[in-house]
Amino acid sequence: MKQLHSGAKWIFRLRIYFSLFFLIIFLASFIIPIMMSVSEKTYNSFLPNLFVFFLLSVVVAVVLGEIYAKLSYKNWKYELSSRDVKLERGIIWKKYSAIPFERVQNIDIRRGILARMLGFSTLNIQTAGYHVAAQGGSVSEGYIPAVSIKEAEYIREFLIKKIGTKQGL
Repeated sequence: MKQLHSGAKWIFRLRIYFSLFFLIIFLASFIIPIMMSVSEKTYNSFLPNLFVFFLLSVVVAVVLGEIYAKLSYKNWKYELSSRDVKLERGIIWKKYSAIPFERVQNIDIRRGILARMLGFSTLNIQTAGYHVAAQGGSVSEGYIPAVSIKEAEYIREFLIKKIGTKQGL
């Protein structure tokens, strides 16, 4: 099975940093009032405690982000077999998917700003099982977050040929 482009680590890092940012804000809404009551509302002892809280939060977020990025990158793989596209992902709970070529309807290649800077593409393999997510966005069954630009073009052409031969084109 093939590994993702190394730029995928940045996608995973940013995803966890974004989540941890909101978690820290949520925790701060409980911790700051406690810190204020403990420091007896004295301004001089509250600010150093607040600084320590945010400093520790940033350090924990960076450490967790690095661990998550490395494990996600290591455990996300894909493969093109003779009959389907195989995907393997997950750190704690593994998910294995096989998308038969007969179900593939469209292949989208996306390159956002970060992807263009780091030289990779995101592939969305849309199938008959394509659906709309609860958040309002669409989710493709075959999602490969980061492959090289050349590899993305190759996969797209390969799948288009497979789709064409199955449909008799």
